[in-house]
Amino acid sequence: MPVPPAHTPARTPTRTFALTGAAILLTTFAIGCSDDGSGSGAGSGGGGRDSAAEVAQRTAPSGAATDSSPFWVDPDSDASDQVAKWKREGRRSDAALIERIALHPQAMWAPGDYPRPPISKAAAQAGKAGKTLVLVAYNIPHRDCGLHSAGGAHSADFYHQWIDAFASGIGKAKAVVVLEPDAIAHIVSGCTPKQHENERYTLMSSAIDRLKRQPNTKVYVDAGNPAWIPDANKLVEPLRKAGVGKADGFSLNVANFQTDKDSAAYGRRLSGLLGGAHFVVDTSRNGAGPYGDGQDDAWCNPPGRALGSAPTTRTGDALIDAKLWVKRPGESDGACRGGPAAGTWWADYALGLARNKP
Repeated sequence: MPVPPAHTPARTPTRTFALTGAAILLTTFAIGCSDDGSGSGAGSGGGGRDSAAEVAQRTAPSGAATDSSPFWVDPDSDASDQVAKWKREGRRSDAALIERIALHPQAMWAPGDYPRPPISKAAAQAGKAGKTLVLVAYNIPHRDCGLHSAGGAHSADFYHQWIDAFASGIGKAKAVVVLEPDAIAHIVSGCTPKQHENERYTLMSSAIDRLKRQPNTKVYVDAGNPAWIPDANKLVEPLRKAGVGKADGFSLNVANFQTDKDSAAYGRRLSGLLGGAHFVVDTSRNGAGPYGDGQDDAWCNPPGRALGSAPTTRTGDALIDAKLWVKRPGESDGACRGGPAAGTWWADYALGLARNKP
């Protein structure tokens, strides 16, 4: 399935963080079935190839009897195709590792200028399975400040049409939408030109209104990550202007590598400033934490990273509605460190993420 270039976060300060430990409270995300939170808790480490039995022991795949994640697994993902290909070629050990990605639910980044047909198809499949569809709306004009995922809608009018098609595709299905990764943080960091700021706030607020017309859709406005905008106070007014008060909360760590512990602490601070807003966290690739070499491009295909904890609604924190795999593990951040264009499946990088032991 063709997809737009996947999200590549802006260059952020690099810090080394401690790995998170287990939390204590259980919370249920009121968008579908509750789950038991089983799955991987990946951490740092290199390691050799693991047997299928070892993989299965560490990571219960979504859809298996030991996992009741409420989120939909795309059976036609690039990761699933890779598993099938390597099984045909006799690379069964590598295929078993990539199943750690393929058998977990991941977000669908709405493709192209006409998102309704693919979203409608995915929504129908998710509904038939009794699952919740996770989507990313990533098409704001002047996207990504001209970096690896530059582009977006060519005008404000077209963005309104695009969001309407996006929302129409969801229909009555249960869905979670992460709205415009980086868009607010780029304003706060000064990357987005001043003349585009008010238009961006208006478009995002309007997008929330349109998406919330769908009866079973939850919307989370992206708020960057703890290393990018360390002072959470700077996000408060921009998020309010974008309409976060009408949304279901905000999202953190999309396509980044900050640990669960630091994202949770940051999210709680920002929540307190926003009157108790809830949030979701992208845990797709944060099992080893951020890349600690101090390079400006530490966010772009960093080596030695690992899959994070599996998608779940039992987060151990009453403010965290879910841990999600928003960035699809194995998709490139951009043409850096030998990687292909942003959003392109990169089997070798995926294998590295899956191989690293929790």
